[in-house]
Amino acid sequence: MASRPWKFESSPGHHGPPSAFLPKRGGPASWSTAISNKPDRIELHRNDLPHDAVFLGAVAIDTETTGLSLKRDRLCLVQLAGPDGVCHLVQFPAEDGPDFAAPNLRNLLANPHITKLFHFARFDIAVLQRQFGPIAPPFYCTKIASKLVRTYTDRHGLKDLCRELLGVELSKEQQSSDWGTSALTPEQRSYAAQDVFFLHRLRERLDAMLQREGRFDLSRECFAFLPIRAALDLGGWADEDIFAH
Repeated sequence: MASRPWKFESSPGHHGPPSAFLPKRGGPASWSTAISNKPDRIELHRNDLPHDAVFLGAVAIDTETTGLSLKRDRLCLVQLAGPDGVCHLVQFPAEDGPDFAAPNLRNLLANPHITKLFHFARFDIAVLQRQFGPIAPPFYCTKIASKLVRTYTDRHGLKDLCRELLGVELSKEQQSSDWGTSALTPEQRSYAAQDVFFLHRLRERLDAMLQREGRFDLSRECFAFLPIRAALDLGGWADEDIFAH
């Protein structure tokens, strides 16, 4: 089915051009723009991204499913955000599935020139690989980066990172809501957008810390392993550490 865009307008904010966020070769990403704590715009689409959606350098991605089982639970929503303040929500209703062509989204995921930025990439990559096939690196995971460099705490959730590193309080009230519904509420849309909106800024802060502690290169090796870790989860080794004695 062709993409049918719906638009949900959020509170206005400020943002710079997409070109303001371009990864530096061999170093951490840099994003210099006015800071906003709300997306400029939230666009809701059905079954695919629009053909004119553009992401330069990096795209923040999250998924919502009917549960946390990779074998049982289906993909309901994919959230994407560039550093320009616009969040795209792509809904995959049950009545249109289970197979979705989504050529524009597939092309984005297969683009090796765009970094895919996640929080808990292990799960999201597994869900996306199961639905759409292999995803091209490079990858970045703010949870992994946090665990490598924020060793003074065991709190590595997105809410914890936003509070400490950005001074932003996130609401997680919609985390366990019904994402399989055919009509998302405004509260669900706002929640879904915030899960990707802050990832670019978190990446910048975490990269600076990784550089300071000499763990930047190690983080890149961990990110490169993510598709293999996701494949192990999908293959039945989710709970077994095959590297243990």
